[in-house]
Amino acid sequence: MLAVQRQQTILELVRLNGAVKVVDLVREFGVSDITIRRDLELLAERGLLAKVHGGATVIGAGSTDEPGFAVKSVRQENEKLVIARRAAGLVLPGTAVALSAGTTTWTLAQQLVNLPGLTVVTNSVRIADVFQHGGRPDQTVVLTGGVRTPSDALVGPVAVAAIRLLNVDVLFLGVHGMTTRAGFTTPNMMEAETDRALVEAASSLVVLADHTKWGTVGISTIARLSEADMVISDGGLPETARTALAEQAGELVIV
Repeated sequence: MLAVQRQQTILELVRLNGAVKVVDLVREFGVSDITIRRDLELLAERGLLAKVHGGATVIGAGSTDEPGFAVKSVRQENEKLVIARRAAGLVLPGTAVALSAGTTTWTLAQQLVNLPGLTVVTNSVRIADVFQHGGRPDQTVVLTGGVRTPSDALVGPVAVAAIRLLNVDVLFLGVHGMTTRAGFTTPNMMEAETDRALVEAASSLVVLADHTKWGTVGISTIARLSEADMVISDGGLPETARTALAEQAGELVIV
């Protein structure tokens, strides 16, 4: 294998797993420790990955960096809209659904306001407001309560206790990041606990994540890729991600 081919493969592994170790790459490619470290240095110099002690990670914000709702709401707006429209097609009148806090699920909420007989469980004040101001009188909204995070999620023991009393047909989960190693993640540990309670309350899990979420790792894992019954993403999702999600998640839908 040529050096450029090896470096490209290393980069794909980093994007796929979120991080790589030098010792694993030495074993994978059958080359010396020095060769791998040189490859990582070259890729880091080009701004393609971040070199750390013993390996490398994807470039991005720290695992606990949590942008506010206003900041996230203007990112990938078109991708979020097409993902939300596809997800809305899965919801039937008279069903009970849960929407986790987030800008993609907030976009989905706007697609569901005219669906009759819908029951919505959410830990997002913004999502509850969508139904409060634009929904139908035959819809029911259950807002969990809890402590508000920078991303406008309601989290903590009050939220978790409320969720554990409920059962819903499907959870639409927005995530901060996803990789094969870490699964679906969030930068807020309390939000991860609340989201895990939502996962347990749902008969089916549908993850809504645009292509920029791939390779990003938050500090806390919500669920493994294999726990998702469906992942809905957009056409910008790289091939390595498509392969991993198609193999591990129940179904991958690209819109």
